[in-house]
Amino acid sequence: MVGRIKSRYRPTLELEQAELALQPGAIAGIDEAGRGPWAGPVVAAAVILDLDNLPSGVADSKALDADARELAFASVRRTSQIGIGIADVGRIDRDNILNATMWAMAAALRDLKTKPRLALIDGNRLPQVSCSARAIVRGDAKCLSIAAASIVAKVTRDRIMAELAETYPGYGFERHKGYGTPQHREALERLGPTDIHRRSFRPVQLALGLVEADESF
Repeated sequence: MVGRIKSRYRPTLELEQAELALQPGAIAGIDEAGRGPWAGPVVAAAVILDLDNLPSGVADSKALDADARELAFASVRRTSQIGIGIADVGRIDRDNILNATMWAMAAALRDLKTKPRLALIDGNRLPQVSCSARAIVRGDAKCLSIAAASIVAKVTRDRIMAELAETYPGYGFERHKGYGTPQHREALERLGPTDIHRRSFRPVQLALGLVEADESF
């Protein structure tokens, strides 16, 4: 089945081209996947596009169905330079989810073969990186390199969660990817937390009896 884009809006190269007009040099887009789930890592990706050989089908990963994401991911891998950063559950619980996300973004940038002149980063916060950086709110919907990074991060994390589902059966990680769905909540209450559940997150603390229940869970 051909993948579909759920939004009519497409990211463009406008930001990258404006920056290149000011100063040449490689530009990386950076985004993450997995800040909100109750389980599993947060994954960040950095992508440097080849402006003479752009990937096809790229849009904000949230605007693509699973088939379209896989097709776009394959195209980005063929045409672009990619770096990956993964913050595991231990880091998330130790440093908090925001700091772990910033760490993963910086790690993704370090994983690139080419050091970029500039990093365009989705969101309103900047990690500590060794190059110039700009935070772009809703960058995954505006900027092609960030959109490409959002796809790489999402597909990479989804594949990790599908593998973890085999190690931890019964939780449905292959379906909900660790997010707080009713199925995940029921499994957490019935089976208890696994080693990949985020103990700094309230729903997991509740399952462990560390906090009292309220209507938010």
